Amino acid sequence: MSGPVKIALVGMGWWGQKMLAVLSSAPDDITVVRAVEPNMDGVRDLCAEKGVTLSADYADALNDPEVEAVVLATPHSLHTDQIAKAVAAGKHVFCEKPLALTAEEAARSVALCAEAGLVLGMGHERRWEPPIAEMLAKADAGELGRIQQIEANFSHDKFVGMDPSNWRVQASEAPAGGMTATGIHLLDLSVRLLGRAESVLCICEQLSSELPQGDTVAAYVKFAGGGTSYVSASLSNPFMSRFTVYGSKGWIDIRDKAHVEAPDGWIVTSAMAGGPIETVEIGKAEPVKDNLVSFARAVRGQETYPITADHLVDNIALLEAVFASSRSGQIERVAQPAAAKVGA
Repeated sequence: MSGPVKIALVGMGWWGQKMLAVLSSAPDDITVVRAVEPNMDGVRDLCAEKGVTLSADYADALNDPEVEAVVLATPHSLHTDQIAKAVAAGKHVFCEKPLALTAEEAARSVALCAEAGLVLGMGHERRWEPPIAEMLAKADAGELGRIQQIEANFSHDKFVGMDPSNWRVQASEAPAGGMTATGIHLLDLSVRLLGRAESVLCICEQLSSELPQGDTVAAYVKFAGGGTSYVSASLSNPFMSRFTVYGSKGWIDIRDKAHVEAPDGWIVTSAMAGGPIETVEIGKAEPVKDNLVSFARAVRGQETYPITADHLVDNIALLEAVFASSRSGQIERVAQPAAAKVGA
């Protein structure tokens, strides 16, 4: 097939509306033809303005022959079943993070998509931020030498005033403080750079809010191939996003100027062995859109989607161990599901 990939946006809350907005600037690659939202009254006018068919039932999107792919911006616990239903309907899937809450469920979803020949995209838009993409390319080329350590923080206070009934602040949907909201991106980049995790120690506390899952979390990860990553996140302090990687030949520190909801560029400080410490500013970009465009181009066979099956499963295996450690207060081993290699 050719032309833009026709998608259904499933879940039209905060993030679903963000995706609808950014995709208006990518009409050659992807087109939103349908939206699914149980609270239809809240987005009826928006969908009418955008010319998008709206309904409350996920089955409507799956049964629509015009829909080629579904984009899931839904509660985390629903992802595994929704992906299975999409695969059964022959639809490609782009899923917001996290893919699942257990490694076994992640492996199952990855295997289903791979066996059906369907693309599985993931809402890890940080990989498409220009300075992050450049950092990954330098690491892959060996310019940073042996990657030794990662330090990262991704915090915001957007959920503090949220209605307590909202699924985003329920401990059942989002264990371990901000780990599923923000920290999961840092775990993804850590796995991307250092491979499969071996063990993790996580501390999660409720320090300055009423958030039932806790508001302050820190995880210290040891990787099977060597190297460590310290990942922290708060749901009750002003916005902060920092990712720093240390290698034997150089280091790079990347700080966002604003949340990806309304990106405003980056400040990058770096140094190579024997050279000076340098700081540059990178202009605005729209990584949420760029990730979705990459997914659409993979659906059309124009490029290979860069988040691999191993990355997807290894990230959720680490996330599940983070949850376990946050409960036990002990170092927990990271499982490696048998299906982790499917589709790699």
